[in-house]
Amino acid sequence: MGILNVTPDSFSDGGSYVDVPKAVDRALEMVEEGVDLVDIGGESTRPNAADVDVAEELRRVVPVVEALVAQSSIPLSVDTRKVRVAREAVQAGAVIINDVEANRQDPSMW
Repeated sequence: MGILNVTPDSFSDGGSYVDVPKAVDRALEMVEEGVDLVDIGGESTRPNAADVDVAEELRRVVPVVEALVAQSSIPLSVDTRKVRVAREAVQAGAVIINDVEANRQDPSMW
């Protein structure tokens, strides 16, 4: 699994993929390297990270999902704890939702 953080405050990549074309290029590079799945995250889960509102998380994640679906058949996962982001990500083509809170924040996730 390849991890693609599309957040400006990512602890692992320093916000390198907040631009959609850069994010897509990185995901396709991971596919070429042999990943079987790409997990896209639009909100940092690092300790003490600021919460991101739904509109901002959608702006970060959905265009990347849409672009990747158009360019690759790689299965996409979206790392979110928000119901609306999960629903719109699936509508855009994601096939897995990775909810790090196991739907404790919003039981309507499932």
